[in-house]
Formats: sequence, structure tokens, C-alpha cells
Amino acid sequence: MFAIAGSPIVVLGARFADRIGKGLRGAPRDALVADVTPPEIRGKAFGLRQSLDTIGAFLGPLLAIGLMIVFTNNIRSVFWFAIIPAAIAVLFVIFGVEDQGTAPDATERARPPVRWRDLERLPRSFWEVTIIGVVFTLARFSEAFLILKANAEGLPIALAPLVLVAMNAVYALGAYPAGRLSDRVPAHVLFNWGLIVLILADLSLGMMPGLLGAFVGIALWGAHMALTQGLLAKLVADHAPADLRGSAFGVFNLATGVSMLFASVIAGVVWEYLGAGVTFLAGAGFSVVALFLVQSQRRKTLVKRLNG
Repeated sequence: MFAIAGSPIVVLGARFADRIGKGLRGAPRDALVADVTPPEIRGKAFGLRQSLDTIGAFLGPLLAIGLMIVFTNNIRSVFWFAIIPAAIAVLFVIFGVEDQGTAPDATERARPPVRWRDLERLPRSFWEVTIIGVVFTLARFSEAFLILKANAEGLPIALAPLVLVAMNAVYALGAYPAGRLSDRVPAHVLFNWGLIVLILADLSLGMMPGLLGAFVGIALWGAHMALTQGLLAKLVADHAPADLRGSAFGVFNLATGVSMLFASVIAGVVWEYLGAGVTFLAGAGFSVVALFLVQSQRRKTLVKRLNG
């Protein structure tokens, strides 16, 4: 749809279709990772998955830059080429993933994917993780604003994919080590570091002038993603019943997806009326709120343990 789009409405529709596809595949993918991984190395597994996913996000923009040069900035041709790896991915799913369903009959398999009584079975600890994820996502609006920032500081539009290359390079390098670390240290420690790094990223993007300041912030943004995204997936898997992991990931992704939508709308309005600097400073403010929320949740957990 991007390749044949003739109006902004079609582009918007293509973007919605893309995000719907991400929503459909994300929950079963993460549930599958959790199901086949021993709990003691679950953080490592999600870190590896995140790293491999991000390597693709790193190589894709590099390929896009090369194709933009080859096709003299004809972005439609670039999108036609993007269909090729998408089709290969579909073939891998069809021929490489074995579905070992446990439902006793076709009627059970055909039931609605999430039922109210299923939601009631999700424990309080899962909802606490979801609330933290929502607040965290409010502090982390769309990466499209990173591209806008770099372009505003002088990066040519043809080189805009370099923003994603830089961010995803740091993300890919850090995701697996952070995942391994999450199996050994308390979750709140990594969350705290991730939020502190996000605050530094927002401050760099909001206050440091020029492309140097923009790319320092972009690199820090990738570092905070490495510290937190695999960790969130691990926590969802850890706090959801085994037979409801797919539903739990779906609910979590829905909540954080809506949060991302609101965060990006707010960021766009602030950017339009108050400028880029205020936008990223607002993101730093939400990060501080998320940091306090994590600390508050940690204190509650400690109190519960002390009280038996």
C-alpha cells in the first residue's frame, strides 16, 4: 500500500495495516518464546529475540539508504523491494513454525481469543506490570520524532534512515547482554537504569544543539530500549498463567499500544505549538513519573514480603 499510495489517506491506512499486523504477530511470538524457554533463562531468550529483531531493523534502513541512492530517491521502488523480506518471513512462519495446540476439540480452538473470565484469572502482579508498561510507554513516544529531530538539525531526508540505523545498532548490541542480566538482577534495577538512560536521551535531544546532540540522544534512546523491552516481555511471561500467556501478551500490547498512540499525539501537539525541545523535556518528565512508580511498586512488594 505504501508503494502504490496516491494520497495521505492511503499512507495512513497502510500504516494502520502495518500496526495491526504487528499486533497480531507480537503476542503469539512472545508466548511461543516463553513456552519453549526454561524460566531461569527466559530473560536471555527474550534478549536474544529482541537483539535478532533489532538487527533486522538495523539492516533494513541501511538497505533502504542504498536503494534510495540506486533509485535516485524513488521511495516507491524501495517499498516494492520491502515486500521481498516480508514474503520470506511469511514462508518461514508457514513452513518453520509447528503449532502444537492443546485444545481438546475444534470448538475449544474456535472460542474467542480473550474472554472476561480469562482476564479475571490474570493475577494482580500482571496488571501491575501492565500499568508500569503503560506509564513507561507514555515517556517513550514514537521513534518518528527522532527522525524529525535529526532532520530539523540538518540531516538530509535521504539519509533519514541513519537515525534508525544508529538507534537499532545500540539496541541490537545491548539487548542480549541486558536480557542475560535480567535473569540475575532484580527487575527494578534494570528498569531504573533504563529510565535514567531515557531521561538522559530526552535531555540530550531537548537541550543539546546540532546533529551531535541529536545522535547522542538517539544512541541513548537505543540503550534504554535494550535495557527495558526484553525485560518487560520477560515480566509479562513470568506473571501470567502458562495457559494464558498469549492472552496476557495481547492485553499488555493493547494497553501499551494505546499508550503509545496517546503519547505520540501529545508529542505531536507539543512539537507543533511549543517546539522540539519542550517535546523531549516533556518525555523526560514522564520518565521521572515512571521512575517514581517503579520505586513505589518496589516498596509495596518489600512491605508485602516483610508482612509474610
